[in-house]
Amino acid sequence: MENTKLRRRVLATATATVAVGALALAGLTGVASAGPAGTTAPAVSADSLSPGLLAALERDLGLDADAARTRIAGEYRAAAIAAGLEKSLGTSFAGARVGGDRADLTVSTTDASEAALITKAGARAEVVGHSLDRLEAAKDALDKAALSKAPKNVPVWYVDVAANRVVVNGASTSAAEAFVKAAGVSDQLVTVARSTERPRALADIRGGDAYYMGGGGRCSVGFSVTRGGTQNGFVTAGHCGRVGTTTNGVNQQAQGSFQGSTFPGRDYAWVATNANWVPKPLVNGYGRGDVTVTGSTPSVVGASVCRSGSTTGWHCGTIQQLNTSVTYPEGTISGVTRTSVCAEPGDSGGAYISGSQAQGVTSGGSGNCSSGGTTYFQPLLPALQAYGLTLVTSGGGNPTTPPTTPPPTDQPGGTWAAGTTYAAGATVTYGGATYRCLQGHTAQAGWTPAAVPALWQRI
Repeated sequence: MENTKLRRRVLATATATVAVGALALAGLTGVASAGPAGTTAPAVSADSLSPGLLAALERDLGLDADAARTRIAGEYRAAAIAAGLEKSLGTSFAGARVGGDRADLTVSTTDASEAALITKAGARAEVVGHSLDRLEAAKDALDKAALSKAPKNVPVWYVDVAANRVVVNGASTSAAEAFVKAAGVSDQLVTVARSTERPRALADIRGGDAYYMGGGGRCSVGFSVTRGGTQNGFVTAGHCGRVGTTTNGVNQQAQGSFQGSTFPGRDYAWVATNANWVPKPLVNGYGRGDVTVTGSTPSVVGASVCRSGSTTGWHCGTIQQLNTSVTYPEGTISGVTRTSVCAEPGDSGGAYISGSQAQGVTSGGSGNCSSGGTTYFQPLLPALQAYGLTLVTSGGGNPTTPPTTPPPTDQPGGTWAAGTTYAAGATVTYGGATYRCLQGHTAQAGWTPAAVPALWQRI
């Protein structure tokens, strides 16, 4: 099972928009905009957010342009502060979330003596009974039980940092309670709730501005990537295709084929494209100006997030929970982020973005964009890590080739430090070697240069 801390970081996405449009090749590039913990995030300039994204934020969240820029700037800052405090608080850290028009940050702890430290860093302190590590261990036990036998009539479970509990949603409370008991999880850590949600993967076929699978079907491109410095491609949802599945682009011309695909369990894949397709650090704006992606810093619970989907265009909402597990008819998917953004079939695989920071790709959900719904996205960084991919961003041109020889891991010293925000091109030392940052991000515990070639290149 992947490291819980790493998964948590990857899942800490500000807010989720379900699917990003069918890009010929939509890409990310860039530098994380949030400063280190305790610093003030740079203002979001008038021209840094696309008209399409601003219009979707106003329609779905009631934010005019000025309010949207204020909130996104606050979310960038909150993500950086939360990352630094998680490192400082250690095992007493119990989660972080934002709320309000200015994205005010609340950080929870199990140790009342740490309230002053949290306040000094610029967040509101909340003392709770269970650490995030303890809650995530309980959720991991549920995930493990689901791997051996997917629960019947239990569609979703997740850690709710606001409630300081693991929430298990079932078609009936008895079904949820039976699942919790079978997993051996203490009911002191769990809240059971009834839910009518019926999530499914969003890969139905209707045509539109997207990419098309050779065997039939339509999905949306996520973000542009490279592998080995020479092979171009994009990330998307794993349920859209299996290894070897061929694709045609939005223009119905030959595009590429799936090189890696994981589903169920996780929901990510990557497609290698032919020479006719050039990766761009853009997300399709559907006639309102494309969005340039400048980084991939994850956001926190409560943050706003938007998507551009090949079926439904731009829609926005907020991040509800990180590290969620959801059961589709095909099986259980773990480690996704739950959002209030709507999506519909064909939006699958598209990009979620917060401001200009890439968050992940659309997995599935329930409901629709007429009556509303709940959607889940697969965080981006695990997909990059799984396949050795590098995100294409707007800062610094084409990414360079990841190292072919694993860097040393037995000498962890150096200048690299978790909680620090690194820009693309920045250099650090770690384990006696020097590394160059390939894409802007806020470093998290476990994301050492030696362990994450998607973020760092040894030089």
